[in-house]
Amino acid sequence: MNERLFLFYRKVRGALRGQGPLLALLVLGIAAPWFIFVEVAEDIWESGGFIGDQPILQWLHRQESPALDKLAVALTTVGGPEVMTVIAGVITLSLLVRHYRMQALFFTLSVGGAVVLNVLAKTIFGRPRPALWVSIAPAKFYSFPSGHAMGSAALAAALAFLLWRSPWRWLAGMAGGLFALGVGLSRMYLGVHYPSDVLAGWVCSVGWVAGLHLLFSPDFHQLRTWWRAGVAYWRRPV
Repeated sequence: MNERLFLFYRKVRGALRGQGPLLALLVLGIAAPWFIFVEVAEDIWESGGFIGDQPILQWLHRQESPALDKLAVALTTVGGPEVMTVIAGVITLSLLVRHYRMQALFFTLSVGGAVVLNVLAKTIFGRPRPALWVSIAPAKFYSFPSGHAMGSAALAAALAFLLWRSPWRWLAGMAGGLFALGVGLSRMYLGVHYPSDVLAGWVCSVGWVAGLHLLFSPDFHQLRTWWRAGVAYWRRPV
């Protein structure tokens, strides 16, 4: 048995040689985000959230100022469903006009799927929103995970994957990441989401979009080849 495991390890190592980007996508883009989401969701389900959820919100509230109030409201408005729907629609239409149908489908599933996942998770967990102070931009419905965080992160991640082979990839990645970060922080600053809500929203969207990217890429066929080879190897007689 040990010899067979060793031979299988050598076959896998040989197959993965030169597949650094694919491994990074699998580990950092899919496995790690979903692992973090499950851990956060488990804490929410069992104990109601992180120990530091309320202290972080209270610290953010102590930093309030008129300028930060305006910035937070602006970010949360841009990252809200109305504006995000318009932005996503314009991007999808631009891709279709340029006959990038598969890219348009990927982008639509990325952003639209994140919205569906968010509604499902909110309904399942039913976590009440924070009520530590009266927010200047109150929100309704459940708190976990943050819809604003999920929507902004899904849009940013989808654009990053679409532009990955272009000269604009780093600019798009940095701008999208800062946008998602700003939107998430604005939700905490306004007191309508816990930090665990925002973190879960970010990682859930990254894991979802990265998984879709793999499904739409040629690497998915490589994964299926590895899987079939592995199953055939273990089924063969010793």
